[in-house]
Amino acid sequence: MSDHVRDLSSVRTATDRLLSAAAELDDAALAGPSLLPGWTRGHVLAHIARNADALVNVLEGRPMYLSDTARDADIGRDAPRAPAVQLADVRDTAARFQEAAAALPDWSRIVLLRNGVTDAAANLPFRRLIEVELHHVDLGAGYPLEALPGDFTERAIGYLARRFEAHPDVPPTALADDSGHTWRTGGTAGDHVTVDGTAADLLGWLSGRRDGGALTVSGGALPKLPAL
Repeated sequence: MSDHVRDLSSVRTATDRLLSAAAELDDAALAGPSLLPGWTRGHVLAHIARNADALVNVLEGRPMYLSDTARDADIGRDAPRAPAVQLADVRDTAARFQEAAAALPDWSRIVLLRNGVTDAAANLPFRRLIEVELHHVDLGAGYPLEALPGDFTERAIGYLARRFEAHPDVPPTALADDSGHTWRTGGTAGDHVTVDGTAADLLGWLSGRRDGGALTVSGGALPKLPAL
């Protein structure tokens, strides 16, 4: 079960860590490629800021984005900005998210996200934490998946594994990391597959950030995961 108070505190800590790393990036570094295909580091920071705005919209009962086209256009518009402007935007939008969360009277209510997805409001802080932590990794600025807090990585693996539960294109799959934590994902059709590896490699594969080549697979081939 989500603990929104704990998760909001973790979001603050993760955001401060991200801002400290981003403050070391100059114009050339921000214009350079991130670890996400087709995106510069400026795109990543712009997305983090616009995601905070989008979650404020959700918390306050508005549509998350006007449209996918508008979302992409906003990120493209903001990507080339100067470092100081990028940092201020990430910082200010993060503060607005925390303020909107503090004002929410009912964390049990169901909210509408993108593409018709619904969730309990109490899960939004962890969704934001995933955005901040994984996109910090995507900056390619010395914060690899292995540097993520261990408790976050375990929860993120479970969260992403649930995204593929009952998916008809994913065979029944058992996941295990080298610390003995286990998860299950996939549907019911096909060979039962077991995937073992480090927590960082499992998270990288589930989130589309690693190809799974470092994982050990038994019972069949490594499942091909749909895009998130």
